[in-house]
Amino acid sequence: MARLLLVRHGQSAWNAESRWQGWADPPLSDMGATQAAALASTLAPLELEGVISSDLERARRTATIVAEALGLGVQTDPGLRERDVGAWSGQTTTEIERRWPHHLAEWRAGRLAGPPDGEIDDTMAVRVIEALLRLLARREDSLLVVTHGGLIRLVERRLGLEPSSTPNLSGRWIHGSATGGFSTVVAGAAFLPRLEAAGHALPLMHDTTKSR
Repeated sequence: MARLLLVRHGQSAWNAESRWQGWADPPLSDMGATQAAALASTLAPLELEGVISSDLERARRTATIVAEALGLGVQTDPGLRERDVGAWSGQTTTEIERRWPHHLAEWRAGRLAGPPDGEIDDTMAVRVIEALLRLLARREDSLLVVTHGGLIRLVERRLGLEPSSTPNLSGRWIHGSATGGFSTVVAGAAFLPRLEAAGHALPLMHDTTKSR
């Protein structure tokens, strides 16, 4: 089965404004494009065999910049989208807390199923797990999957991990066994780039899933 490096997209225009996005489709910021180019340089030694992306523009553009630098193509899969955050889309955290007092804290604590008019955990998990199992079943050894922070945190929770902070271009390796089913998926090393103020260096942590 393939190994997947799940990576959050580069900074988007709404990330720069601290706005919740969900299924809204703002573009990458100039900083996000620069981050994606730096990511490509860091990933080159890994000899990835393919690049798969969420169909949302901020992920797709990140994936395209990386893939072109690595001489690869990009395929998209809507199953890799961020959570639909419903009424919170386009709002800042401050605006959400003012308009929906306590809802954000309740949702983050697991006491709300999802944002108002948004996608609930179980619905999101079905589409995400189906998408990841399709990718894990492919013949390639290693694939880059450009996706979203909410999706990576959901996967971590479903694998029994404490959800990590997911700044732009951070992520996690996952792989699975040939027996099938998400219960066989195993989390590997966290991918924690450090974005330097000058040069945007992205040192890659050791990948503990290489031997399988």
